Amino acid sequence: MNKSELKNIAENLIETTEIAGKKSMELYKKGLKKIIKPDNSPVTNGDLEVNKILTEKIKKLTPNIPIISEETVDLKKKNTLNTFWLIDPIDGTKEYIIGQDEYTINAALIVNYIPTIGLVGAPKKNRLFYSYGKDNSYLIENNKTIKLDCKKKTPKGKITAVTGSSKPSTMILDILNKYKVTSYTPMHSSYKFCVIATGEFDFYAAKERAYEWDYAAGHAVAENAGAIITTLENNSFKYGKDDYKNLSLMIKRNKILDV
Repeated sequence: MNKSELKNIAENLIETTEIAGKKSMELYKKGLKKIIKPDNSPVTNGDLEVNKILTEKIKKLTPNIPIISEETVDLKKKNTLNTFWLIDPIDGTKEYIIGQDEYTINAALIVNYIPTIGLVGAPKKNRLFYSYGKDNSYLIENNKTIKLDCKKKTPKGKITAVTGSSKPSTMILDILNKYKVTSYTPMHSSYKFCVIATGEFDFYAAKERAYEWDYAAGHAVAENAGAIITTLENNSFKYGKDDYKNLSLMIKRNKILDV
């Protein structure tokens, strides 16, 4: 798949992601219907409706590429794919349910184990991020499209991090100290990848957690903007594992974080 084809697919999903975002807010206002899945995580009619909107459009755009979604995946079946879609209709469902604005809508195309296309909608923040390859990562905000390059927007000499918890583990705190992080802010969705792509934050570290669909779209946005993404052991972070489980993760806005 060449750059022109990837660009066309990504741009054709922008309006769909926006529609899905509006639908998620509409359903929230009406009052969500919630059930608890076997893994004890919640799912709502908002998750399912967004999944339907994204899946139907992606099937039309790329009918021959399999789609793996959090809401329809069979975890008992091993993944053998190297090129496929990963969808997380709503990442941050708990935040969505209680009305917070960090939840995101996610679709990513994995090509030969690498997240290449990524769309991350943050409907309550009126932001949509998309990417389709190296040096092609963008933010749509206030009807303007801005190219992302991870350029630092925080004070020079300060290193700000996002964390998955308001009380990071000792291991994560040690890593933050190692990289001389001066402050951290908890975030609970793939939005954390995107704010590193914009340069609003510098760093993120996490132990093994969640599944590939939680990370893939944000990963594409951040890495295609220039962020450095590896495991905590500095190994490459690839997709297509047979159980979809994530490895540990580290995102650096730049090799030098404080400038």
